[in-house]
Amino acid sequence: MAFDTTYRMLIGGALEAGSATFDVINPATETVLAQAPDATPADLDRAVAAARAAFPGWAATPIAERKAALSALANAIWANADDFKRLLTLEQGKPHAEAGGEVMGAGYWLQANTALDLPETVNEDSDDRFSVTRHIPLGVVGAIAPWNFPLILAMFKVAPALLAGNTMVLKPSPFTPLTTLKFGELAKDILPPGVLNVISGGDALGPWMTSHPGFDKISFTGSTATGRRVMASAAPTLKRVTLELGGNDAAIVLPDVDVEKIAETLFWAAFTNNGQICIATKRMYIHKDIYEPLRDAIVAYARTVKVGDGSEQGTQIGPINNRPQYERVLGLIEDARDKGYTFLLGGEKADVPGYFVPITILDNPPEDSRIVQEEQFGPVLPLIKFEDLDDVIARTNATDYGLGGSVWSKDEEKAWDLAQKIQSGTVWVNETQHLSPLAAFGGVKQSGVGVEGGLEGLLEYTNAQTLVRRKKPAFAD
Repeated sequence: MAFDTTYRMLIGGALEAGSATFDVINPATETVLAQAPDATPADLDRAVAAARAAFPGWAATPIAERKAALSALANAIWANADDFKRLLTLEQGKPHAEAGGEVMGAGYWLQANTALDLPETVNEDSDDRFSVTRHIPLGVVGAIAPWNFPLILAMFKVAPALLAGNTMVLKPSPFTPLTTLKFGELAKDILPPGVLNVISGGDALGPWMTSHPGFDKISFTGSTATGRRVMASAAPTLKRVTLELGGNDAAIVLPDVDVEKIAETLFWAAFTNNGQICIATKRMYIHKDIYEPLRDAIVAYARTVKVGDGSEQGTQIGPINNRPQYERVLGLIEDARDKGYTFLLGGEKADVPGYFVPITILDNPPEDSRIVQEEQFGPVLPLIKFEDLDDVIARTNATDYGLGGSVWSKDEEKAWDLAQKIQSGTVWVNETQHLSPLAAFGGVKQSGVGVEGGLEGLLEYTNAQTLVRRKKPAFAD
């Protein structure tokens, strides 16, 4: 049965329409897709209180039962995969194929986290004392998910937080709340009341959450600029924070690659999800010996890619998700055009309804240009020529960002050595954007605080507690 068109929040195990709504826009048509509940401060207070009330019982639930709940959530997503896929395309814009991949990945992320366990470390077991360090849940987590991958990036937070024994209030982006609200409806019948609460709202809801004294941690995925505000807002109550922020990922392409074979792969390293990926290639450094042929091969392939409504068969790239980001990307293109940079493809505004930006590729713009130095988060890519390896590493690292990067070469050992010189949280060799729920993912510099994924990501949702027992107390007989 297809999802109905009623969208409700999940608060304390009950589905609520809320007292007000806001419009959700289909980015391919700029028409109103649905109305979502617009949470009030009182709604937030009740969600936090419900999570707080549920916390002792959930923290005391054996971890095997918490894992079983994650598996049940994964199965519920998979059982409704087609409905999730179609709804995700309508609210986010990505083609059905990509939407389907995200939905299946969201379930996989939940399921894969059940392989993790909270470690205990025995520090001392002597005649005098026994000391052990264990990891206990923090309490109530406020999770703020973004609009580029609304379902799977929410699961990046739900899975480890609940596995560790925390309870949660989850807020999707106001641009893409619908799939997350439907996930909340499914969770209602799987989790005890209050363990997971899902609320939606406008721009005010995020700051209400980050400053709310009822949260023990805020987990946020979004822009670096917003991340700074989240950290400042959380500071007065010393909330724990995990911040997965922006990136300006560089790809370094060495001269020994097979130009014809690699052009398509490099294109999608930059343009998957319309470039709206924090770890997409944002600037591509190509060795001078192959610059012209690889440049031409990438552009030739780009001309074959279909841009359009993600609901239409054959579409490979959809629209920008929302008007503010659409206007920001157009502003970067306009700046490049005003500066006289060379466009190999695109560079103009699409004269159709929807937030469509044509695939745009620039030819060797200056290193200090905005299009090289800023994260575009859209279908725009600068190709940049380099000659010296030390120089390209210096240029790669000369940024406030440090989320991801990649090196491409037939000589894997040479590429591996070069990858270790890139100042980023993740660096790939001969691939990009591969993430695993069993591996830590996070940024350095201003690309984030903390990590998601793997044991390290799980421990971000815990406090380390050391217990010490004196075996021969001085007061003993």
